[in-house]
Amino acid sequence: MEYYSKKIINRFMHPKNLGKIKDASGIGDTTNLRCGDLMKIYLKVEKRGDEEIIKDAKFETFGCGHAIAISDMMCDLVKGKTFTEALKVGYEDIAEEIGPIPPVKVHCAKLAQAALKAAIEDYKEKTKL
Repeated sequence: MEYYSKKIINRFMHPKNLGKIKDASGIGDTTNLRCGDLMKIYLKVEKRGDEEIIKDAKFETFGCGHAIAISDMMCDLVKGKTFTEALKVGYEDIAEEIGPIPPVKVHCAKLAQAALKAAIEDYKEKTKL
């Protein structure tokens, strides 16, 4: 239990952003073959002038408590951000918000970053940006 902070346990047990966005603007999924985690991020994007803003983000994750908690936190951290800002959200930002992440679980944050990047790329492909 020492690997699970109270914030991680709370995010795992009561995720705020769990689910699909029915008419998602972009969907990104990724898999970590070594640990078996599967992660999917859904984005709802709003165009404001020349920029795209992430209006909403949801996730579906099959994995450990850290993977689920980090997916949930990633969604919160990217809402309201431009693509450029969202892609800068990294391990340090997640750890600052959710608490310490054991070195053996850092791959969960990297997986969330990859799923986010894939969702943004999916949106760009769909809209030909």
